[in-house]
Amino acid sequence: MSVGSLIDADRQFLIHPVVDYRAHEAQGARILTHGSGGWVRDANEQELLDGFSGLWCVNTGYGQESIVQAATEQLSRLPYATGYFSFASAPAITLAQKLIELTPPSLRHVYFSLGGSDAIDAAVRFIIHYNNAIGRPKKKHFISVERGYHGSSSTGAGVTALASYHRNFDLPLPTQHYVPSPYPYRSVTPNDPSAIIAASVAALEAKVSELGAENVAAFFCEPVQGSGGVIVPPPGWLRAMRDTCKRLDVLFVVDEVITGFGRTGPLFACEAEDVSPDMMTVAKGLTAGYAPMGALFMSDTIYQAIADATHGAVVGHGQTYSAHPVSAAIALACLKLYREGGLLANGAAHAKTFADGLDALLDHPLVGDSRHRGLLGALELVSDKATRRGFDPGLKLPERISSAAYKNGVIFRAFGDNILGFAPALCYTSDDFTELFVRVKATLAQVLEAPDVRAALRS
Repeated sequence: MSVGSLIDADRQFLIHPVVDYRAHEAQGARILTHGSGGWVRDANEQELLDGFSGLWCVNTGYGQESIVQAATEQLSRLPYATGYFSFASAPAITLAQKLIELTPPSLRHVYFSLGGSDAIDAAVRFIIHYNNAIGRPKKKHFISVERGYHGSSSTGAGVTALASYHRNFDLPLPTQHYVPSPYPYRSVTPNDPSAIIAASVAALEAKVSELGAENVAAFFCEPVQGSGGVIVPPPGWLRAMRDTCKRLDVLFVVDEVITGFGRTGPLFACEAEDVSPDMMTVAKGLTAGYAPMGALFMSDTIYQAIADATHGAVVGHGQTYSAHPVSAAIALACLKLYREGGLLANGAAHAKTFADGLDALLDHPLVGDSRHRGLLGALELVSDKATRRGFDPGLKLPERISSAAYKNGVIFRAFGDNILGFAPALCYTSDDFTELFVRVKATLAQVLEAPDVRAALRS
């Protein structure tokens, strides 16, 4: 099919995730055809530097031959094995063992999902099962963080605290609640990390008190909030929230779907604060986007309680493609690249280059804040740096930035509230980082040339 025919067919038949349907129909799809390292190519042969790793997921970079070979060999040997009826495959068993060796010590068992959303959904279901099993049936309420993202399943989208995931979906549910985001740039005490942490602790305590500790099942959080605008809490925040949950007898669930597998530096962001959660979800970097797979890790306490309570009966949760052998083989190849192949070390070595590149853009008239951890970062655009005032949505600044970025051959995330998100692959070279910021600067300069954008800065 020609490029035009593909775009027409896309408009007619393919439903895209998280998009304005009518706006997408008007614009048409941008069709990608090839990828290598940190670069992709579109159907018009334009080379694009991917500054977002697909959707925060291609941590290894594109075209890694060892991953392709692992997938090909497994497809030839055994393309599918069900996990039902006590069947299993060697790649899935090996992956489970290796991951448990690498995750925080509290986590002793793993359930493989198809991605991050259903890993969160599994967490909610298992938590409900667990509390029923141990005789605490009233513990059915869940707390998460404003601006948090925990997928778009029927249940998980309510744990997510973003309006677009609730609108017209009858969410959140009455059992889903939120506490404020630890958002330094928008805090009344932006330069006081201890005050930000204390405010989060107090907010969680107050919410649990309001609901009744006997009714609260779990608290969900991301070590760095991703889709909410790459909100980077102060160091010590994750540990403080873990300690608070333990004191309040609330399960602590860490969502590392974005932050896992080297994105923030260590293999898992929990490592930076020596935090051991009751449950942890991962996906994205687990297979680097080469195939669908996610995972839910749980403590031995939770697993044993569920196992004991259902002895003689099945636990009714599962998916056809759970522990898929090809996805597991790909994940094993990714783990080898992260650790033995030097990708974790390369990402850590370039973290300062990335941070310095973002921070240098604070001099730009549009940029009010730069924030980052490892190779995860953001720029927040404001019309007034002194007051941190944003831009009128009527300017459609995110759409204009996204369009300009594409013309300048760079991909990053332009969030709806004028935050630009970045997540370069761990394979990025020094030259890639140089080129990334050249193209980002060109994009911002081009947008600033618009008379209405300049006028917004003066008003």
